[in-house]
Amino acid sequence: MPPPRWRLILNGKSAGDDDLREAVGALREAGIALDVRVTWEGGDAQRYVDEALRDGVDTVVAAGGDGTLSEVATALAQRAELAAQLPSLGLVPLGTANDFASAAGLPDTPLEALQRIRDSRAVPMDLLRIDADDDTHWCANLASGGFGTEVTVETDEGLKKMLGGLAYLITGIAKLGRIEPLTARVNGPDFSWQGDFIALGLGNGRQAGGGQALCPDAVADDGLLDLTLVRELSGEVASTIGTLVKDGKHAALDRVAVRARLPWVELVADEPLTLNLDGEPVASRRFRVSCVPGRIRMHLPPESPLLTPR
Repeated sequence: MPPPRWRLILNGKSAGDDDLREAVGALREAGIALDVRVTWEGGDAQRYVDEALRDGVDTVVAAGGDGTLSEVATALAQRAELAAQLPSLGLVPLGTANDFASAAGLPDTPLEALQRIRDSRAVPMDLLRIDADDDTHWCANLASGGFGTEVTVETDEGLKKMLGGLAYLITGIAKLGRIEPLTARVNGPDFSWQGDFIALGLGNGRQAGGGQALCPDAVADDGLLDLTLVRELSGEVASTIGTLVKDGKHAALDRVAVRARLPWVELVADEPLTLNLDGEPVASRRFRVSCVPGRIRMHLPPESPLLTPR
């Protein structure tokens, strides 16, 4: 019987990671035929996934942060014609915040992460499909708008290298007191809301921007997206919203947010609204965000909080 064939797609920022190099060597010694490809510019992940499909690879492993995961998942999602023939997806978290991996309960060291992929069964996982201005985007973790998006986009790359996920918190603190509300109309099945908000989350996963738990109850296999709209607030309450969202305390979030679980939503704004899709900012006046059930198969721990309890 031939050995399992894996293709690891590594974010170029982590190409010098010695722990990953050793982990890859250990998996090869254990009998995995594991090849590595390094991304350097836009489109590389798509090209490497296409190559993996031609080569008949069993498992594609994204090695990087939430953006790398989303790029690889998007490349797989776009091959709808292959459906069940698609390789499974694994994740080695090497990013700044690793929000999806943290919420999913994945190991944070390369060797443990690769071993977990080897020892776990791939399960169906939903993806978010975002249609805006005749373009289609995909999102594996969480689409966010407002305060969380500004923090993610404005956090300095050098600060992230020095401080990791703490850089997002520092940037968020610096922005407190300068939160400008956004206005939108949000509609879905048996759901309608209109008004001003300062933070928006559309979750397949639970958190973004270095631990902002905007959708603390989301699971990635229920065929639904979790919607959180943090309404415009005033006075001292507004100045603490970053902490509330960062801590993800259910009671606090329930007091300041509109929450729902829906198969799709439409967002319409008079002015362009920016959604951050796992690190990719997309601006439009109209979005339709749909949850596509079981679009890919991913290696997640059986006890993962992102899976519906069986």
